[in-house]
Amino acid sequence: MSEVSLKIGPLPDRTPQKLSISLEPSLAGDLEAYSRIHAATYGAEASVATLVPLMLEAFLSSDPGFRKAMKTQTTR
Repeated sequence: MSEVSLKIGPLPDRTPQKLSISLEPSLAGDLEAYSRIHAATYGAEASVATLVPLMLEAFLSSDPGFRKAMKTQTTR
């Protein structure tokens, strides 16, 4: 097989990682409420377990201090 150079290289590991956390009752309630509002808005059920990773991803990607710190760590 000849050597081929593609724009998309080897794919990273996308195996989900399980994480258990404890939440204050008020936060757990807010997440359940968000799930209900999301379902009413978009017409499809989405569990808290499905929404939380998306929320964390959005939070991390919108945190400029985190992005800056990650850039300095990866360039060292």
